[in-house]
Amino acid sequence: MNRIEEEKRTVEAMIRLYCRRKEGHAGLCSSCAELLDYARQRLDSCRFGERKPTCRQCPIHCYRRDMKQRMTEVMRWAGPRMLFVHPLMALRHLLREMF
Repeated sequence: MNRIEEEKRTVEAMIRLYCRRKEGHAGLCSSCAELLDYARQRLDSCRFGERKPTCRQCPIHCYRRDMKQRMTEVMRWAGPRMLFVHPLMALRHLLREMF
């Protein structure tokens, strides 16, 4: 699996976890679906391609301010919980941030 597709899967898992467990929705609500679509679009147009760093390490902040704030909220809540729900995905993401 290529790097961008892997990032898409990770972001989707985090948004779905947040929407289901934090917001209490059975499926994606419209706000979370909008955030997921936006994240996918940004990943599709990432200028780094397969050399893409994690968003926190990226020198170019491509998210609009409102979407960045929403994604930060999702990641802060879902990130720690990903270790229990999707441990391999979470560890892979953490390793990329460290190296």
